[in-house]
Amino acid sequence: MNQRWRLIALWLLPIGVALLLAWQILGNGKLTGEQPSNATLAPRNAAVTRMSYGRFLDYVEAGRVTAVDIYDGGRNAVVEAVDPELDNRVQRLRVDLPGLAPELINTLKSEGISFDIHPARTTPPALGLLGNLLFPLLLIGGLILLARRSSSMPGGPGQAMQFGKTKARFAMEAETGVKFDDVAGVTEAKQDLEEVVTFLKKPERFTSVGAQIPRGVLLVGPPGTGKTLLAKAIAGEAGVPFFSLSGSEFVEMFVGVGASRVRDLFKRAKENTPCLIFIDEIDAVGRQRGAGIGGGNDEREQTLNQLLTEMDGFEGNSGIIIIAATNRPDVLDSALMRPGRFDRQVSVDAPDIKGRLAILEVHARDKKLEEDLSLKNVARRTPGFTGADLANLLNEAAILTARRRKKAISLDEIDDAVDRIIAGMEGHPLTDGRSKRLIAYHEVGHALIGTLVKDHDPVQKVTLIPRGQAQGLTWFAPDEEQMLVTRAQLKARIMGALGGRAAEDVVFGDAEITTGAGGDIQQVASMARQMVTRFGMSDLGPVSLESGNQEVFIGRDLMTRSEISDAISRQIDEAVREMVKHCYSETVKIVKQHREAMDRLVEILIEKETIDGEEFVSVVAEFTSVPEKERSIPILQS
Repeated sequence: MNQRWRLIALWLLPIGVALLLAWQILGNGKLTGEQPSNATLAPRNAAVTRMSYGRFLDYVEAGRVTAVDIYDGGRNAVVEAVDPELDNRVQRLRVDLPGLAPELINTLKSEGISFDIHPARTTPPALGLLGNLLFPLLLIGGLILLARRSSSMPGGPGQAMQFGKTKARFAMEAETGVKFDDVAGVTEAKQDLEEVVTFLKKPERFTSVGAQIPRGVLLVGPPGTGKTLLAKAIAGEAGVPFFSLSGSEFVEMFVGVGASRVRDLFKRAKENTPCLIFIDEIDAVGRQRGAGIGGGNDEREQTLNQLLTEMDGFEGNSGIIIIAATNRPDVLDSALMRPGRFDRQVSVDAPDIKGRLAILEVHARDKKLEEDLSLKNVARRTPGFTGADLANLLNEAAILTARRRKKAISLDEIDDAVDRIIAGMEGHPLTDGRSKRLIAYHEVGHALIGTLVKDHDPVQKVTLIPRGQAQGLTWFAPDEEQMLVTRAQLKARIMGALGGRAAEDVVFGDAEITTGAGGDIQQVASMARQMVTRFGMSDLGPVSLESGNQEVFIGRDLMTRSEISDAISRQIDEAVREMVKHCYSETVKIVKQHREAMDRLVEILIEKETIDGEEFVSVVAEFTSVPEKERSIPILQS
């Protein structure tokens, strides 16, 4: 409410100042009182002209003036005079007088001229004083209001003078309302965290045998896997207060603010023991010390030092458990990871098919699904999806259902939602015959190689309907969620990615090759380089030559590209080039051998714009034998 009134005052301030200035001008200026205007000086059809004071005296001596009305204390007058040039008609003239002089009054009396003096309207003294004081009071009040508002803003002048008193901006929940039953797909992580719940509920079970519960738990995993939800579930199961904040909220421009916030946080936590503190994105404040621009004196490192002291300093924090989340554990300071601080690391990875099914069942509780819709099939279609992705998937499917005016979510909405999340929004197909035909050959080239190469994933569908930046898409479906990938599979994926370029080369010739394979070539170069430098799958031998991590805070035991000699770099580039060249020649050979099948598939694709995997394989089988493959989970190739 206070903020609302402040905004109203900021809007009213300039309006009030403008009105006050207008009132000052109109109330205390020359237009005060009965100063006559052009509308009041003359009749509706009469013209009012000005006359000089000297000419006015000449008219008085000549006996042409019949009446005079004096205004504004003798400074203005309206004169009625006879003009012989206008057949002695009476004319009203306006005269600026030097003042109400006695000589003028005597002259008017001696000439027998009728005159009247109109008194000026005066402003009451109290009102005049108020008007004189109102403007400076409004100005001073506005400046004070602006100063207070700027001091309340982060980094404002008030903050600069009182940064040592800044309090931590953390949220405290007495009861989170989240239980382990509300968290699905992370069974192993929940089992590791059950000990924390038991300690918070029954600490004597551990202390009686001399055991010490881990002081801190680090949740490691990609975004959207449920790390924050897990922390809330721990507090909800134990029934203890839950303090939550982000690591970036500790860091400010001024040195000492973050450390002060850490002290405030732990002071508040000690007053509410037992409790749980959750720090999200701790890598924002817990990065390796000594690598920052400011050396050991910058704000981030001071904040980290205070956090280390609070976690395992001179005072014990019995009953306080800290849970932190990050997706970059490799950049954290080693002091954070030693026993007594973050003793345990709990991996919260993307769920497997069973985990995805459990997550879908949780998020489908408030969704209307068709009876024949199998969530198990949806789980098989979504490898690599996190809990947040699956929640978004069902929400997008529900939106499509409402847009299509259906009563329940069907498999069609699920398929369209998966395609939209992975590849982007659906566009309009091309109408240009030549461009559409070229894209069709490109996509059929991908799918044909994926079908005929034994170790490649089977085709799920091929489409000419654009999505995102891609004008056409080819979907592949691995037969299982592979934790390990063989050398033959990597080589087959390289050939599949090169299938589009090979089809363009064989059908249209080298001069007609387009830029459509740009993304495919980047993918090919990345896979081939990793095979050479990280997986040891080349003639250079089973050695790891690159870490694949180009961050500033890199592990000390990993080899960076700057540490590789020029000779080794040339050998790596040559090995990558030879591997890609060999795969491309094999791909071109397959495309040439099955040109007839490819032409037939392109005709069908242009006509239908989408071919599913079963139809694609059946058409290829009419021309040649096809390796048997199982289809389940889709991945994308554009």
